[in-house]
Amino acid sequence: MIPVMNPIESRSPHDPADLVASSPAAGRSGVDEAVASARAAQRDWAARNAAVRAAALARAADAVEGAAGELAALVVREVGKPVAEARGEVARSVSILRYYAQQVFDPVGAVHEPSGAGLLFTRRRPLGVAGLITPWNFPLAIPLWKAAPALAFGNAVVLKPAPQALACALRLAELLDLDAFRVVPGDAEEGAALVEAADVVSFTGSAAVGALVRAAAVRRGVPVQAEMGGQNPAIVLPDADLEVAAAQIAAAAMGFAGQKCTATKRIIAVGNGDDVRQAVLAAVARLGFGDPSDPATAVGPLIDKAARDRVVAAASGAVASGGRILTGGRSADGLGGWYAEPTLVDGLPADHPLACEEVFGPICVVQDAASADEAVALANGVRYGLASAVYTRDLDRALDISARLDTGLVKVNAPTSGVDFYLPFGGEKDSSYGGREQGKAAQDFYTSTHTVTISPSR
Repeated sequence: MIPVMNPIESRSPHDPADLVASSPAAGRSGVDEAVASARAAQRDWAARNAAVRAAALARAADAVEGAAGELAALVVREVGKPVAEARGEVARSVSILRYYAQQVFDPVGAVHEPSGAGLLFTRRRPLGVAGLITPWNFPLAIPLWKAAPALAFGNAVVLKPAPQALACALRLAELLDLDAFRVVPGDAEEGAALVEAADVVSFTGSAAVGALVRAAAVRRGVPVQAEMGGQNPAIVLPDADLEVAAAQIAAAAMGFAGQKCTATKRIIAVGNGDDVRQAVLAAVARLGFGDPSDPATAVGPLIDKAARDRVVAAASGAVASGGRILTGGRSADGLGGWYAEPTLVDGLPADHPLACEEVFGPICVVQDAASADEAVALANGVRYGLASAVYTRDLDRALDISARLDTGLVKVNAPTSGVDFYLPFGGEKDSSYGGREQGKAAQDFYTSTHTVTISPSR
């Protein structure tokens, strides 16, 4: 008897009865078939000149832009992203495609002086099939900031999206309309199969799964990058513009229900804890909370019941450990979906799990520091190192603190959340492994350098 595989389903976190997409899981055989087909398509794709590849990416950008309203509505429905953020993600996706459509024309090598007679130069060549494993929280932008450079430099792509973002991935494939871009529905089994079959692997997700992906790719000897989350601090110095800082921190901690790897998870107040608490509490209270299709909403649902329950359990655990709930800490069952109230907690020791580990939701810890040095020590005292923020009017202090923070992204008077797609993205310590994503760094990751020596024939 042939085993029947459970279908991959995505449901709206605002209305769990709403089945957004359903598809049979690809299984290992389906992944192998997709990679084989992509490998065949890659040979033709890589042979096309830069202008042809650029034109294909530009057409994809036009298609995504033409479907902007539909895509934003799908992102809202499938992953519960507030509509204003969903529209921003669609616009960013268009920009990513257009950026890499032009980066196709960047230099792919250099000419060097030979040690003898002849010609000596380097050139970059695609690696083959890029296996992409992506999360649900940026269902368009993350697949594209991985896929667009891979395609630009002549690779084919097989995308294994998170099950919760299946509909967005399938629609994206329709809009790109490229033989060199394929989607495989699935979960852990399909992700593992893709890592075992691809020529280069790019992963975004949890630290636990990222460690498995990294180990499997390294065993095979294929290039791998893994972005694995953060425990991001925002340091507020006494001279900061508190109103501006509080508004940015509240949005970065609670926006999209805190479901971003760059979301603020710790607020470190330097000598002004009471003022910071009151300002942030007021800013959180002003955030719209509820239906993500409402333009006034900033904090929507969690992606599923398990995610909602983890946030509520984390708040309860903090109280059991002697912490104090400043606001929130409960589920909001009356809203119909998987909602948890925006939550601020203080009174926890620095080694408490909520202050050290990532809880993917609208929950944030307030910590006190007597000095900037103590704040830096607190900020660096976790295993993650993705993003950090410093709020101050003092340029000398900003430069000094930013140089000492162990994070791949440092923001001064700007929120931890938000990434410029044309600059390298990645973290330190357990936040990232392998080469940086995005910008010019992507060419390094998706290609290999060949050195060519041409000597006179006689």
